[in-house]
Amino acid sequence: MRLVLTADTHVPKRARDLPGPLWAAIEAADVVVHAGDWVDEALLDAMTARSRRLVGVYGNNDGPALRARLPEVARVELDGLRVAVVHETGPRTGREKRCAARFPDVDLLIFGHSHIPWDTEAPGGLRLLNPGSPTDRRAQPHATYLTAEVHEGSLTTVQLHRLPLSLIPI
Repeated sequence: MRLVLTADTHVPKRARDLPGPLWAAIEAADVVVHAGDWVDEALLDAMTARSRRLVGVYGNNDGPALRARLPEVARVELDGLRVAVVHETGPRTGREKRCAARFPDVDLLIFGHSHIPWDTEAPGGLRLLNPGSPTDRRAQPHATYLTAEVHEGSLTTVQLHRLPLSLIPI
């Protein structure tokens, strides 16, 4: 099962649209996960139309219309892998321990908010992934998203994709 993980897209405030390589990955994926800060319903509608399956949550920059359509926390099972998605996880210090306590019944936690790519494992085995942002890199050297593969309940591949700034439609 092929996954695309993204967050903090901030369309149309930080970019007019998602970069072309991310749209291509979305269309090729079995499941797309968005960890919040969409900003506009039009992006949710477009991703829904262009994805086979979309799992998303709202973020702190998402208004009432998006909050009415999306949960704060999403939980899904993907080919036996227990996954939770949330926008905010708090400060980086102590994140693994805090998330392991908050999500004791999942194998993978996907989150956003910081715009900083993150890939760590908490005590007990919880994997934490943040794809960064494909449109608003902040202090990071690149705009980013993640792809991953799931096979029989295991996350088998995780790849960070760096996007050249020239590909971000601003």
